[in-house]
Amino acid sequence: MIYPNSPKSDDVEHLLRNAQLRDALEPLYDESIGRVNAELMSTSSENDFLQSMLEWERAPILPIAEWFRPTLQLPSPDSVEDVALQQLLNKTVNQLFEKNIILDFTDHLTDRQLYCLIYRDILPAHEKQIARRNNYLHWDCANTDGDPDTWLRYYASEDDRNAWAEETQCYLPPVEAPPFQRELPRAPM
Repeated sequence: MIYPNSPKSDDVEHLLRNAQLRDALEPLYDESIGRVNAELMSTSSENDFLQSMLEWERAPILPIAEWFRPTLQLPSPDSVEDVALQQLLNKTVNQLFEKNIILDFTDHLTDRQLYCLIYRDILPAHEKQIARRNNYLHWDCANTDGDPDTWLRYYASEDDRNAWAEETQCYLPPVEAPPFQRELPRAPM
């Protein structure tokens, strides 16, 4: 006889997995684990969240070039002729996408500038390599953390621009259409 409130086999498995994940995360405990509100999410969803935290904690920090086998090595930008550059850039962008690396805000850059950015900044950058299928590393090619001018000029919505101007009391650059429209692989933010 099955009782109305008896746990199903899947529920028991989820609870056992939850205990295993919490045990594995115990030595790494910080406030983010405490933010998991089991009353607001299913045990399965909580397990997915805890699993992603564990993967983050255990992920190696490597230069992005070393995420590839063999290591992704590009020719120096100075040695690539203009004719070959676009094909090499497209190939490289697709290789990055295969590793879940998304290039955001690139339409203000020429092909050579974007290639140089990949060569000089992205490939040598040390990042956590997370194997999760739905985990993406979004690379901000407009450098919104450093100088917001490019983002404000080409990419920010009117609401974002107004909020930034109100918050900083700084000059807003004029809105312009990005000069180098690209169709790059996209993923959720």
